[in-house]
Amino acid sequence: MVKTSQARLMLSREKLEKIKKIAIRRGVWYKTLNKVERALVELTIRIVKKIRSFVLNRVLASIIEKLQASLDDRWAVPVQKVGQPLAKKISLIAQSWGSVSAFQWKSEHKFIRFLTVMYINTPSAFRTNTL
Repeated sequence: MVKTSQARLMLSREKLEKIKKIAIRRGVWYKTLNKVERALVELTIRIVKKIRSFVLNRVLASIIEKLQASLDDRWAVPVQKVGQPLAKKISLIAQSWGSVSAFQWKSEHKFIRFLTVMYINTPSAFRTNTL
């Protein structure tokens, strides 16, 4: 989105509202930002139509960068902790059964993400603790 090094790009109220809406919907608004950062964005949305101050723009750009990183990394931790070990185990089992293409399964991103989502949505009573 907006990087701190690209702070020359002037933000607007509409862009900030859109980013805030996405962050709230995905549940990272309160987890990622502290009270001061949230207040700064909210006051800017309420008061300013177009941000002309270079300093304010740079501060908001760093806040937006922080939000963007948290939006992008939403699945990174579960994929590493759950999906990759499951994909490796399934790949090894399928290889032992004679599947030649199973070797590639452990590195296929879509398969790993699928396994992560399936594991997370499985009720804890039915999960095995073999990870």
